[in-house]
Amino acid sequence: MFSTLLLQAGASGESLTSLLFPIAIAVVVYFFMIRPQQKRASDAKKFRASIVKGSNVVTIGGLHGKVLEVNEETVIVEVDKGVRLKFDRTAIAREAAGKAPATTAPTATT
Repeated sequence: MFSTLLLQAGASGESLTSLLFPIAIAVVVYFFMIRPQQKRASDAKKFRASIVKGSNVVTIGGLHGKVLEVNEETVIVEVDKGVRLKFDRTAIAREAAGKAPATTAPTATT
């Protein structure tokens, strides 16, 4: 019976190391998955709050256009001459790069 108590006493040192592994995994998951996602969400919220008239934007669906009017909840985007669409602010994904000048394709010579 005494030897059984001695064997059980040795297991307490292992319980500490067995607790460290799940804690370490939780820390890694937080710093590599949760925290970056929260930062991206915060940056997107700041961007959507800073949308101004005249910005070139891209919607979540991939539609490119120029902001004509900004309201509290919505944005009116002109996607072509005379084509105006109304979007929620949350539907704006990012700011589009300025229009690149049209270039001619190089001709192949044989």
